[in-house]
Amino acid sequence: MAHVDVLVAGAGPVGLTAALELRRQGVTCRVVDRLPARLPYARAVGVQPRTLELWDRAGVARDALDAAVPLRGQIACVDGADPVRMELVLPPEVPYGFAALPQNETERILDEHLRRLGTRVERGTELVSFSQDEGGVWSRLVLPSGDGEEVRSRFLVGCDGAHSAVRKGLGLAFEGGALPEEYMLADVEVDWDMPPGYGVRVLAHDAGGAEDVLVGIPLPGRSRYRLSMAAAPELRTRPDREAGAVVHGLGGGAVPGLHHVQAVLDRLAPGPATAARLRWSSVFRISHRIVDRYGSGRVFVAGDAAHIHPPTGAQGMNTGIQDAVNLAWKLALAVSGTAHPGLLDSYDAERRPVCAEVVGRTVRHAAGGGVQSDPEDPARLLLREAQLLVGYRGGPVTGAPGESAGPRSGDRAPDCGGLAGAIAAYPVRLFDLLRDTAGHVLLLYAPAADALADFAGAVAAVRRATRGGAGVRAVTAGPRPPGGTPPFPVWADTAGEFRRVYAVRAPTGFLIRPDGYLGLRFGPGGTERCEEYFARILRP
Repeated sequence: MAHVDVLVAGAGPVGLTAALELRRQGVTCRVVDRLPARLPYARAVGVQPRTLELWDRAGVARDALDAAVPLRGQIACVDGADPVRMELVLPPEVPYGFAALPQNETERILDEHLRRLGTRVERGTELVSFSQDEGGVWSRLVLPSGDGEEVRSRFLVGCDGAHSAVRKGLGLAFEGGALPEEYMLADVEVDWDMPPGYGVRVLAHDAGGAEDVLVGIPLPGRSRYRLSMAAAPELRTRPDREAGAVVHGLGGGAVPGLHHVQAVLDRLAPGPATAARLRWSSVFRISHRIVDRYGSGRVFVAGDAAHIHPPTGAQGMNTGIQDAVNLAWKLALAVSGTAHPGLLDSYDAERRPVCAEVVGRTVRHAAGGGVQSDPEDPARLLLREAQLLVGYRGGPVTGAPGESAGPRSGDRAPDCGGLAGAIAAYPVRLFDLLRDTAGHVLLLYAPAADALADFAGAVAAVRRATRGGAGVRAVTAGPRPPGGTPPFPVWADTAGEFRRVYAVRAPTGFLIRPDGYLGLRFGPGGTERCEEYFARILRP
């Protein structure tokens, strides 16, 4: 019988992210997936800026950027009107833009990083049942040979998709519904006069109000797009197709052919367009569902196992990745035996409201003409779609938000540039200082280095609570940190970007959680507030 800290079921982007974050924090895990190999399909393709920020901290972002293509904007056309171009422009302090990366490439990159940490995905291995007790979880696996294996783990995480065996084994409710329309997906090359890096969305309504739609997302490769379209009549209403299921493949069965794609382009494309080199295609229906709980006892769900919704705005995979990062650092503390008894409950408390909002918003967008139909202020809407507004203010493991002008407790910790050290002659970004950190980071700001001494008690409290596992970084105003600085790295805010983005003038401390959110923002001193924060997270 095998023993492991955490068993992860499912090796899609969410399961791989969960395993990668666990391994970065020293947790042993096994990852099993019933499929014998990665599916070579561009299913989820949109990568949000927030996901790239999380991958930056894990050291994954560079490989993702090398493989992806930028999404610069969208060209929309409704009922034959002149096309409208929407630019995807974010504030300058946001380090990454929107990107397109086929899911199989995302999985390859995450898989390679996981292997470097000593964990390989066990393909063709299926979780068929499990039970749990106070000390752990018993799981029954079926191996590629057909033999069975019993695994004992401290925790089980189900990242096994919309038809999750883990969710069903827990008996979680998965309420929601499905839109009546059926759609085609196709990965093709399209010869048309569209600018590189721009998505395409075309809507057309007939006299009865019925909607015809074409959505194109550019992919890496020459003129390659992932197209979504209303399904051709002869491909609809297959009785064996479950709501939310996607049937992949070329040939054999009622899947779209190149002529189906071309017919849609002929009637909807903004100009002459020719499709070629169909890589794969499918027909699907859009479902929207969310679990009533994100876990029970020592077993949890994440990603499509917990929530499914329309693909509008490319929110699904990215939301699941945030699930995984949120859960992993809490599981790591639980495995070490240092977690507060209520810490794992905060996973549901923080993530389920976020996902409920995403499900509701994507359903509204799918039924109402897409993201551009949203009445919210366009600049704020773009930040929301980029997942940069996700936060946990007032949550169970954040301090009181306070009334500061900049990011508060529970908000995302933003990046900034222009930080200079005493040795390197070039400026760096704040995220450069956080990269490859796996635990909490205490970030301090003071107008001058000698004022950092005011935080001595907070530094001691954080190091005491984390047994020295938290990193400490400091930023000061001025061209260079003076000599005699404290025994932790200090950078100068030479460009004033940190002061602007974090809205600081007086000495201020920030406790950054392992998932890149501010657990706490506090003023000079801060010893008691740091102790109160960790009292919510760590066992007394």
